[in-house]
Amino acid sequence: MNYLAHLHLGGDAPAQLLGSLYGDFVKGPLTGQWPADIEAAIRLHRRIDVFTDSHPLQVQARARFPAERRRYAGILLDVFFDHCLARNWADYAAEPLPQFTGRVYQVLKAEPRLPERLALIVPRMAAQDWLGSYREFAVLEQVVAGIDRRLSRPGLLAGGMAELERLYQPLLEDFRQFYPELQGFVAREQGLAD
Repeated sequence: MNYLAHLHLGGDAPAQLLGSLYGDFVKGPLTGQWPADIEAAIRLHRRIDVFTDSHPLQVQARARFPAERRRYAGILLDVFFDHCLARNWADYAAEPLPQFTGRVYQVLKAEPRLPERLALIVPRMAAQDWLGSYREFAVLEQVVAGIDRRLSRPGLLAGGMAELERLYQPLLEDFRQFYPELQGFVAREQGLAD
């Protein structure tokens, strides 16, 4: 899952929203560097990633890609599934997407101590409404290109957008089957933490 899904699943409190994003920017053991509620949200983010990466529906979705792309298919799926979530937001959330993303941007803007890499992108993220823009399939091309530039070997995702376009309907169906299972997993995890 990418930013939008983690934010949607991680909880509504500001610390939960922050930790849901920090999970992509904070690596290594959590040793009290962040407040306890933020670290709890980072741990949930990590458990979501493990659940997602090992789930049979994710394995099925990755298998739809050509063999030479499968190693990086998870990256494409993360971005595509955020598109599916944004596009079908009302099926999974009561709060309208623009209201939700606006609230996230406000929480980020009000936080004085963001992880360094996140602090660098937050102004652009909010100004360009990255989270809401996932509704538009064409935006994914820019997202995938940006990720590709940050890979250790740029160019590994070249052609990925054409594959997402070709696989749009079956991957959308994979998302529709998988996301409720992921929501159930998160509800159980949050219940255990209470």
